[in-house]
Amino acid sequence: MTASSVLPGPASHAAALDLGGRTALVTGAAGGIGRACALRLAAAGAKVRAVDRDAAGLEALAEQATGLSGTVEPHVLDLTDLDAAEHAAAGTDVLVNNAGIQLVRPIEEFPPEAFHTVLTVMLEAPFRLIRGALPHMYGQGWGRIVNVSSVHGLRASAYKAAYVAAKHGLEGLSKTAALEGAPHGVTSNCVNPAYVRTPLVERQIADQAKAHGIPEERVVSEVLLQDSALKRLIEPEEVAEAVAYLCGPHASFVTGTSLVLDGGWTAH
Repeated sequence: MTASSVLPGPASHAAALDLGGRTALVTGAAGGIGRACALRLAAAGAKVRAVDRDAAGLEALAEQATGLSGTVEPHVLDLTDLDAAEHAAAGTDVLVNNAGIQLVRPIEEFPPEAFHTVLTVMLEAPFRLIRGALPHMYGQGWGRIVNVSSVHGLRASAYKAAYVAAKHGLEGLSKTAALEGAPHGVTSNCVNPAYVRTPLVERQIADQAKAHGIPEERVVSEVLLQDSALKRLIEPEEVAEAVAYLCGPHASFVTGTSLVLDGGWTAH
């Protein structure tokens, strides 16, 4: 076998993302990163199952997707219903595990029921979604799993016990799926942004101010961006482009890894 028979030519390097005929499922799709991912994949031609608890947000997303080459299909679902989550993933070619919740509290004040809910939505639900998607992916010899992790999948922060635990667990789940999926043409990766300009982050500011005992206006500069070399929030569309890259032909050899978009946070 010659090198030319296995390496892509120039045209392959220039190929745009084309997901025509593919079905993608995006969780947490009603806003923030999930909305941006759903729109990006629909723009690439995918039929997107947009999953969220927020019915109104999903309807607005579907309207926003009008005119794109693909479609957005609203799917109202609470991911704590794990059986329903697994069922929803059947027949999926591209799975984007994005949904997340956050609570900022010291461990000794962290409500156990909240810890359980965070782990259910952000770790157990992705497991069940992957479990539901893999038979179809394996059957066709192709699939893309993208887990929207966080810099907190690689680093810890105080007062975020549940979120950090869930993201660290998601990293391990993603790597395991990569090892098992490789013989079947299925890749699994994480995307690891730092703080993104989303409603989830905006809701954290008051909690962080209380936890650290500082005014809200100081939270972004002194807490959220303290460890980032780039002193700005990431836009959801930037994260969506990283997700799209991992679904495209250029990333067929990328699996079991974490694509870090942290503004230099982990360079310390």
